[in-house]
Amino acid sequence: MEIGARLLVALLRLLQYLPLGALAAVGRGFGALLHRFGRERRAIAERNIELCFPHLSPPERRALVREHFALLGRSLIERGLLWYAPIERLKSLIHVEGDVGLAERSKRPVMWLVPHFLGLEVAGVAVQLFQSRSAVSIYQTQSSPYLDKVLKQGRLRFGRGEAFPRDAGVRQLLRRIKEGAPTLNLPDQDFGRKDSAFVPFFGVPAATLLAPSRMARAFDMVVQPVVVTILPSGQGYHVHFMAPLEGWPTDDPLADTARTNGLIEAQILRAPAQYLWVHKRFKTRPRGEPSLYA
Repeated sequence: MEIGARLLVALLRLLQYLPLGALAAVGRGFGALLHRFGRERRAIAERNIELCFPHLSPPERRALVREHFALLGRSLIERGLLWYAPIERLKSLIHVEGDVGLAERSKRPVMWLVPHFLGLEVAGVAVQLFQSRSAVSIYQTQSSPYLDKVLKQGRLRFGRGEAFPRDAGVRQLLRRIKEGAPTLNLPDQDFGRKDSAFVPFFGVPAATLLAPSRMARAFDMVVQPVVVTILPSGQGYHVHFMAPLEGWPTDDPLADTARTNGLIEAQILRAPAQYLWVHKRFKTRPRGEPSLYA
């Protein structure tokens, strides 16, 4: 396991020297292999897209899944670029739109609401390179200690962030937010019934965390959605720091969460292949309902 992780990281480190157009081609090729041989993840993506886009014909869904895997391959192969490329090269490839400096001026702590688009890792780089406040976040510990170390070092290599493990770092995260630190929050994964509610996502009830709304209300936070788009070939990445949400949060976390899901849906419709469809978004079901992934 560790040998494989070390070989993978070495390969990513070498590939990042390629021009982005060539690196993107390698990534799309890798994605085609994942699509061909990753039967389980392909089935999850196909099912998610069937549930969310029932109006598409089967050939249209298959084409969307293929493009999704091509971009998934890019997002994985291009991690080496984000972890090791010179800062000036990254700045030339990451195209920022909107008020990236909001957290620098705000008297209230800022929550960057970052949905699970395939370019998600670029958002973490952008908030370190294009504004000066040190951000905090939670991360999922990897099963490989070596890969876990590399991931954390790569994500924090610019010295403007802190990341706490999900299973032990919530108190540290909350303490830093209370001190005024901005935070990246990923609102759209299924972590089971605890602290969640079943909120429609493309019309399908999805277990969705209420924590972003509750946290924002508890700490009087300004909430700014951030969406990343992987651009074609060697064009780089587009990071949109959207306008802060007005009237959010309210005293109704369920209504806030429904509004958040609606915002994510609208962004997905702009680039359907770029959302993380290989995640079991509908894994947890209301009691008595069968699995949607049988």
